[in-house]
Amino acid sequence: MANLASEFVGIKSPNPFWLASAPPTDKEYNVRRAFEAGWGGVVWKTLGEEGPPIVNVNGPRYGAIWGADRRLLGLNNIELITDRPLEVNLREIKAVKRDYPDRALVVSLMVPCEEEAWKAILPHVEDTGADGVELNFGCPHGMSERGMGSAVGQVPEYIEMVTRWVKQNTRMPCIVKLTPNITDIRKPAMAAHAGGADAVSLINTINSITGVDLDLFAPEPTIDGKGAHGGYCGPAVKPIALNMVAEIARSAELADLPISGIGGVTTWRDAAEFMALGAGNVQVCTAAMTYGFKVVQEMISGLSQWMDEKQITSTSEIVRRAIPNVCDWQQLNLNYIAKARINEDLCIKCGRCFAACEDTSHQAIAMSDDRVFSVKDDECVACNLCVNVCPVEDCITMEQLPAGAVDERTGKVVERDYANWTTHPNNPNAVAAE
Repeated sequence: MANLASEFVGIKSPNPFWLASAPPTDKEYNVRRAFEAGWGGVVWKTLGEEGPPIVNVNGPRYGAIWGADRRLLGLNNIELITDRPLEVNLREIKAVKRDYPDRALVVSLMVPCEEEAWKAILPHVEDTGADGVELNFGCPHGMSERGMGSAVGQVPEYIEMVTRWVKQNTRMPCIVKLTPNITDIRKPAMAAHAGGADAVSLINTINSITGVDLDLFAPEPTIDGKGAHGGYCGPAVKPIALNMVAEIARSAELADLPISGIGGVTTWRDAAEFMALGAGNVQVCTAAMTYGFKVVQEMISGLSQWMDEKQITSTSEIVRRAIPNVCDWQQLNLNYIAKARINEDLCIKCGRCFAACEDTSHQAIAMSDDRVFSVKDDECVACNLCVNVCPVEDCITMEQLPAGAVDERTGKVVERDYANWTTHPNNPNAVAAE
């Protein structure tokens, strides 16, 4: 049986599914219900320093992007860090950790970029018994404009400096949450590593405007006729998050840096993909906001069943398993050949494959007078577009053909310009030709 128990930077939890720092983790009531539903851990919504209260907008806080079936693909969030008093949050954190000692409870923090401010808040968090802290260097709106959040996360020198302050003033593990609003995600990760971070988490939300109200001519969500940029999250950001996680995991300088994966995790498969690309666990926000806390039960059962089918006994066996197969474009084998194949028994004759191929420069699909579609092997470059636009699963597939083989369908020899990939100059691992 698969064992989903997780240990991340010394923090133990019964499974690798944590709720990310966000509205669902803003108070004791929520976190208790989340733990009862089965979540392995929680990152408490970001706390700030004592002082004047944070004031959030009293109006729409989310803009949305939907798929054709009204399925929520992304949220644009303009909510700030917790607007509840620090002492109330600390008291609730202590109570929850006392009653759920087997669950991971990490506290997200964001205070001004001043050493004394960090020194002041860390002892209070330690007193709650929390398992660790996550430094919020990712918020792209509101707090960033106050010199915190991504304003810090976009400057590697600041990341290293603040991380070092934290490590010097607390015994708790320190996770640094990275902003995706940067050109090279490895730079802030290296800065966090240099500052002594125990791990990084990514990605935080992406700076965005999800739409414009064309009656008011104002960004959405709209507050009294005006709108502001916010942070984009949800299934739509998953591809960006996966790439950034992989960039860190495959970097030689960061090979030993643990990663908590965030960004559009909605199913067990999403979680497995993040872990295969380097994440030790995953954090979830939008899925819980969309479907409720019990969505974790499907994640747990799905991951457990898949692991049993693969005879994987521990989640640690998944972590970084795909990294050896992640490469740069110039390392791809240009001697690999494939062709599209259409299953006429499954084809519903919609013609989407024909239209896509005809208007995308290849013209590799033929259509007969009675709308039977077939592939022109001489023109097919195996781009996979026909597979992606086809509404019928497995109707169109890609068939690998070995170089030099005779294609039984056409009677022609399959050839490529790169007859010997092992000596081709495009191959960075090429050997010298004799």
